Amino acid sequence: MRASLIIFVGAGVGGVLRHLLNAWIMRLAGLEFPLGILTINVIGSTAMGLVAGWFAFKGQAPQDVRLFLTTGILGGFTTFSAFSLDAAILYERGQLGLAVVYVVASVALSVGGLFAGMWTMRSLT
Repeated sequence: MRASLIIFVGAGVGGVLRHLLNAWIMRLAGLEFPLGILTINVIGSTAMGLVAGWFAFKGQAPQDVRLFLTTGILGGFTTFSAFSLDAAILYERGQLGLAVVYVVASVALSVGGLFAGMWTMRSLT
């Protein structure tokens, strides 16, 4: 029960951060392309790489802290369910080219960000 509460609170924090950043980016960039969620997925995946790299290579942290940061905050911040919805909306609008760019960029940059974060932490060891 304790772990669930820790994750619940962290996910709430991450979800609010995701919403605020997405709204801000949409105000700046417009609604034509889901740049907000793309940016959030890249930032979140990079942060996950950094945090996971830190836990693996640099420091010890209690399980509660690990759950709060990874499953909680970062799990609430990054969301591929919103990613999937945005890709489907682009497709449904007949914007297949933009949908493909969005899917490929989201996956490649997010996975690349995770590896970059892990590489960064590994190189600091």
